[in-house]
Amino acid sequence: MSTVDPGVRGDDDRVVDLSEDFVVLPEQTADDTDRGWGERSGGNDDRLLADRPPHWD
Repeated sequence: MSTVDPGVRGDDDRVVDLSEDFVVLPEQTADDTDRGWGERSGGNDDRLLADRPPHWD
């Protein structure tokens, strides 16, 4: 037989702040960035666009 202390509130009774500032999970994790993948920031999009084959024009 288990007894519950009436002074202790259970999980169903706790207050949870669900304001707009409340974040459950971040939008992007640290390992899902260029730095997390070991790449340099800045990219090389300009070089890739300049080096595209002539039939892509």
